[in-house]
Amino acid sequence: MFTERIGGPVPAAPFSVGRPRIADGSALWRLAGGTGTLDVNSSYAYLLWARDFAATSAVARLDGEVIGFVTGYTRPDAPDTLFVWQVGVAMRHRGRGVARAMLDALVGGTRYVETTVTASNTASIRLFTAVARDHGVGHTREPLFTTGVFPDPHEAEELHRLGPWPEPNHPRTPPGET
Repeated sequence: MFTERIGGPVPAAPFSVGRPRIADGSALWRLAGGTGTLDVNSSYAYLLWARDFAATSAVARLDGEVIGFVTGYTRPDAPDTLFVWQVGVAMRHRGRGVARAMLDALVGGTRYVETTVTASNTASIRLFTAVARDHGVGHTREPLFTTGVFPDPHEAEELHRLGPWPEPNHPRTPPGET
């Protein structure tokens, strides 16, 4: 059970946070499709993500079921930066701190966190704003991908950069299952 976050304890939650496993790939794909806001990648992409980027990603489980995920990777040209690709939580588990617990588990071990968010995704904007505020780190926003660079209809994506966190002194990988 996830009961600790960077900066101190949090109330015990009925879910655990750990690394994704290959077998979780299909659940990540289904959850992404059920959010109504995420761009859904191929099921193959989520399987690869669970295999190749497990150390920079997290899943939340309740009674063995994946109820949320964060996919992320270390930017090749910025090894001190975790780029958060997607955050997804099952509809029935939203508002319970699942996304926040997964992000809190991942931010230790990195100096900066980046993500892109569309203007209409107010839940993600609130989430990343709260993470920066509660960890006492900076939060900048700037345009990254305008609508004109997408080959299909797509909202502009704004880059959110959080940090710097103090020098990492613990691993980024979530506690719990491996």
